[in-house]
Amino acid sequence: MRMVPATLGVATVPLAYLTLRQLDCRATTALLVSLFITFENGLITQSRLILLDSPLIFFTALTIFFWTGFSSEDKHKPFTSSWWTWLTLTGLSLGAVVSCKWVGLFTIATVGVSTVLQLWNLLGDLRVPPSLFVRHFMARAICLIAIPIVFYMTMFQIHFLILENSGDGDGFMSSEFQHTLGGRGMVDTYADVGVGSLVTIRHLNTQGGYLHSHVHTYPGGSKQQQVTLYPHRDGNNDWRIFNASDHTFDWSSEPLSYIVHGTRIKLQHVATEKHLHSHDHRPPVSDVDFQNEVSAYGLPGFAGDANDDWYLEIEHGDRRDSESAKRLRTLRTVFRLRHGLTGCYLFSHKVKLPDWGFEQQEVTCNKNAVKANSLWYIETAQHPVLPPDAPKVNYKLPGFFGKFFELQQVMWTTNAGLTDRHTYDSRPESWPRLLRGIVQNFWVKDHRQIYLIGNPIVWWLSTAAVVAYALVRGFLILRAQRGYRDFDNTKVVKYDSLCGFLFVGWFLHYFPFFIMGRQLFLHHYFPALYFAVMLTGVVFDLVTSTLRPKIRLQIAAVLVLLAIWQFSRFSPLAYGTPWTKSKCLSAKMLKTWDFSCYDFLDEYSQYNNIAATPVKSQIPVAHTTVGGEADGRPAIVIPHGDDNEPLKPYAHLVQANADADAGDSETTGIRGENVPEPGRNVFDRLDAGADVKSKNEEHVTQEALPTTTEVVAVTNGGGGVSVAAPIVDGTSAEKDGLVNEKDVTVKDSEDKESSTTTLQSTEVEKEKPVVAGPLGEAEHEAKKAAEELFPDDVR
Repeated sequence: MRMVPATLGVATVPLAYLTLRQLDCRATTALLVSLFITFENGLITQSRLILLDSPLIFFTALTIFFWTGFSSEDKHKPFTSSWWTWLTLTGLSLGAVVSCKWVGLFTIATVGVSTVLQLWNLLGDLRVPPSLFVRHFMARAICLIAIPIVFYMTMFQIHFLILENSGDGDGFMSSEFQHTLGGRGMVDTYADVGVGSLVTIRHLNTQGGYLHSHVHTYPGGSKQQQVTLYPHRDGNNDWRIFNASDHTFDWSSEPLSYIVHGTRIKLQHVATEKHLHSHDHRPPVSDVDFQNEVSAYGLPGFAGDANDDWYLEIEHGDRRDSESAKRLRTLRTVFRLRHGLTGCYLFSHKVKLPDWGFEQQEVTCNKNAVKANSLWYIETAQHPVLPPDAPKVNYKLPGFFGKFFELQQVMWTTNAGLTDRHTYDSRPESWPRLLRGIVQNFWVKDHRQIYLIGNPIVWWLSTAAVVAYALVRGFLILRAQRGYRDFDNTKVVKYDSLCGFLFVGWFLHYFPFFIMGRQLFLHHYFPALYFAVMLTGVVFDLVTSTLRPKIRLQIAAVLVLLAIWQFSRFSPLAYGTPWTKSKCLSAKMLKTWDFSCYDFLDEYSQYNNIAATPVKSQIPVAHTTVGGEADGRPAIVIPHGDDNEPLKPYAHLVQANADADAGDSETTGIRGENVPEPGRNVFDRLDAGADVKSKNEEHVTQEALPTTTEVVAVTNGGGGVSVAAPIVDGTSAEKDGLVNEKDVTVKDSEDKESSTTTLQSTEVEKEKPVVAGPLGEAEHEAKKAAEELFPDDVR
């Protein structure tokens, strides 16, 4: 994966050289710009990582190269085979650049502006007949509009063919889209819904998923059972509909009673036998007066109270099913649920609950609900009185165009929704001056870090070139207004056209970011930077046009050496190599550069003492097991190490029953169909929590003890620390007996030799407060054990 951006990043260098040569710049100028691109730290950093910016910049450079080639060919003889080749390749490259990122639209705009200028000049040329002008127009429309669109759509067709199965991004797409993916298909379900139907209910607008509840409760408010939206199929999504106005109706034997507009219903959560409930408590996250908490409340056999009652209001049906607008029908009827007492509507929005809610989407009862966020529909329905041949329905699966346009809409909405501030975001006005970089905090370790920052020489020279062209062009316009004929000079016209094209490219890739409200980062400036560096080369070519080639080459060499010097200064931030605090501080030219110099070591020699990332040994070692008693304290295992490489006591504490703790939390990742939540067998309708935990604890006891030595020890207090012996047929040396609390007997299992080591008691320091909970107590005991077992290391 890293090879692709790295290769494309390297390929951008010769493209810059060839483009300037096509623009009729000197070889020295083209070489200068290509070396600027080579030693640009920001571009190097992006090319070394699996990011989209390197392909984006490559295809931007490729598009400009093909377009300049076409423009040169167009000046000589149009409609030749090479003319068509350059134009077609430009269209294909435009499709590729917009397929990388939508920032590629700015490249399309750059070529579009140049195309409009060409057509405008052709229209004003009286030697060009209208028929020839139409041919020019149609050729450009086909190659620069139709071909990029076809290329872009083809990339998505390949995307759909390769990524055909369900994945992490399912929740962003509509239910119809999701059911085209492997693993998400749904069998036909009954169309009719009535009293007693077992249903799953989905939220229409946010794609947050199914109306869901589980055994976990809210930490505040009513402290009743949580109700959320969960994006994956699960037994905890099942609800049964009851008629709240007639508790005597026997839905299991009576004919199906349809649910119409205004029916008063109760929804019972099948797994826990609690009812969907709301009351005058504020929600845990959206704590505002017009929103009420929604919970699951009740006991098995409890008929519920008035706060469990909801009025079903049909919003609209499906045009293909006229009955769906009159009564509740699966997949066809869109409805709202109005609380019987408070009048609020069942509501959800794109707000996630904290960790205690497993980051699932919040469900509330909103008195001022936005209609779009209070719409629901039935996805599946079952009823015992319906015969197997009763009418059934399923999703109407979209074709390619339906999936394509939906994905574009989701991409636009998601991208526009990235409005929250980020620690390392920046605004466009700071980019040309390189005021701030980006900490690539997914790679910060061993006193090294990767920080995205550009080469100051390259950035500031390119910004100076842009400003210089703007000022000179404005000055020439003022002179022309006063009657000066500067544009009669062919040299001025040549460099004005070159600089003008590159300036427009820089402008169109830079200024649109000022009107964006989303998160922005330094790397968004890279396409504009490419145009600015190219403009720097053209300005250099103009300024040195009257100099001798040797002097021009010497000036270019000085500029390249300055760029290489700055590149070498900041290369540790691009490559993640060792750096010292002093060199880091001396390189920080601006206070706004927020890479952390104090994370580096003082001397390069100190990096030799940093151990490599430890790899888990496959050889069993002796352990000290702390905790794991009947009172529920987690077992902590301390590896002893060996004589050659002793282990640090605090660095190797292992919580042996982490799996047991995981049973107390709900998995928030992807679940397939029929995957129950931890601690509950929702399909057998039995609470399996206690059994699961007891098995986990039993499993932990066995897994925490294997070792190649036999060690028996006791500390002050009796049960604080025990040292595990080899387990043979489920037994441990712990059961064989204990020795004196000051003596530890070590028996080698291979040589049958024994020796005794006396541990001298040490002065007990003042204990720090113990963190609440069994894990905190276990860690406290582990540290006490470590102080006795490893007194030298602890100190």
